Amino acid sequence: MRELRADVVVIGGGLGGVAAALAALRAGRSVLLTEEFAWLGGQLTSQAVPPDEHSWVEQFGVTASYRSLRDGIRSYYRQHYPLTSRALLDRTLNPGAGHVSRLCHEPRVAVAVLESMLAPYRASGRLTVLQPATPVAATVDGDRVTSVTVSTESGQIALTGPYILDATETGELLPLTGTEYVTGFESADETGEPSAPDRADPTNMQAFSVCFAVDHVDGDHTIDRPRDYAFWRDYQPPFWGAKMLSWQTPNPRTLELSTRGFTPNPGDDPGLVQADQRRNPGDGNLWTFRRIAARDNFTEGAYESDICLVNWPMIDYFEAPIVDVPDATTHIERARGLSRSVLYWLQTEAPRADGGTGFPGLRLRGDVTGGDDGLAMAPYIREGRRIRAEYTIVEQDLSLAVRGDKGAVSHPDSIGVGMYRIDLHPSTGGDNYIDVGSCPFEIPLGALLPQRVENLLPAGKNIGTTHITNGSHRLHPVEWNVGEVAGALAAFCLDRGCSPRAVRDNPALLADFQQRLSTDGVELRWPDISGY
Repeated sequence: MRELRADVVVIGGGLGGVAAALAALRAGRSVLLTEEFAWLGGQLTSQAVPPDEHSWVEQFGVTASYRSLRDGIRSYYRQHYPLTSRALLDRTLNPGAGHVSRLCHEPRVAVAVLESMLAPYRASGRLTVLQPATPVAATVDGDRVTSVTVSTESGQIALTGPYILDATETGELLPLTGTEYVTGFESADETGEPSAPDRADPTNMQAFSVCFAVDHVDGDHTIDRPRDYAFWRDYQPPFWGAKMLSWQTPNPRTLELSTRGFTPNPGDDPGLVQADQRRNPGDGNLWTFRRIAARDNFTEGAYESDICLVNWPMIDYFEAPIVDVPDATTHIERARGLSRSVLYWLQTEAPRADGGTGFPGLRLRGDVTGGDDGLAMAPYIREGRRIRAEYTIVEQDLSLAVRGDKGAVSHPDSIGVGMYRIDLHPSTGGDNYIDVGSCPFEIPLGALLPQRVENLLPAGKNIGTTHITNGSHRLHPVEWNVGEVAGALAAFCLDRGCSPRAVRDNPALLADFQQRLSTDGVELRWPDISGY
């Protein structure tokens, strides 16, 4: 078998994996990076999800390298797209003028920027990217991972190095390496969390979604009727209160049935969109909620229509989990069928404000999302395996109801910050939304350390959270922060000849590592945000 070696092996090229690779490379180390899909970037690109971020993202609360990614996306639009003079001069340009984020954009732009960030290291030979590649096996020696085997188009390759980082979307390396992990819902007895159930359920995981993009132009662009359309058209989960294929959905915060609107190309002024989830959820008109291209941001005629990214409640698939089950592929394909059925319903049966039905002018934009079938190339996975960590982040660490004016628990081993409500989508165990207000929080180093394994580090959503706190730690900036720190930690330990566990346990090493993170632009504490 062919073998490749590097100082740091990063399995998974999502946001956490790219951030991990960049951090190790900046520290002078060689890196092997693998990715299953054609695009690097995970939830930002192949999964087609605009960044979910906190309200202060333009001022503080993210790492410097994540800010460089955001700035790079805006710069790419200014350099390569026919923006209006007003949009060109907008310092906080939101290309899609979507309400979910201050930076709604087309996935390919993020791909281009991420590739540009990695390009110098590819050229120098210190970075090798294997793509497409999926992990299929691993070897271990006691408490250390010695190699990971990936399957590529040219055969299997064994990857070796002193540090192995798991940046996969579902924590694929954890079972392959025998690293202890947890899935699904923990019990209240185990975690003490106010929102946890009495009994643990490892199979109870958040819904995943297969997103897609559409525009609205003249003509009839109706797709062929999906073979499972009748099932999804009539499907009504017991807790939903209506058919899923309708404009009625539970309000995530109150669980009361609410009615959404849908008006393609409403002619709103993109410069007046205020994307701030604290003030307005912005989902009243689903068209503008996750809009990724607002045609009025561009010169006349550049876009026939806005482009809308469909990541709405009705495409959430919670029929069964896809982690640690033998039929994951079947359920992923069923989820793709659900998304195709939603599109067909929109084109043919969806009620319109004028009393008619259907929007045949909706056109599937697979060229925007890159999937062979017109959908996103990868499913948007909110929850996978999580390491059993030295420190597990629990609801009472950051819940606004629990902590109040005290703010989130302060961690002496903080390696970053984050902020997002505990936002859990309906789950495979039959739970409705769980939505818990949270305080701006710190990310403890202990959550990145497996309890036993020495040289495998999580670099994404697989850190030591619970089912509940995963809901606030799974979003774009936190995943990037975790990955960046995992890459920096591997490089630091190689430089110092120490273990990750020693960094947390030794005050001098911890101080040195935190100083290195600060120098690299990783914020370890929140500023006073009372005036914002």
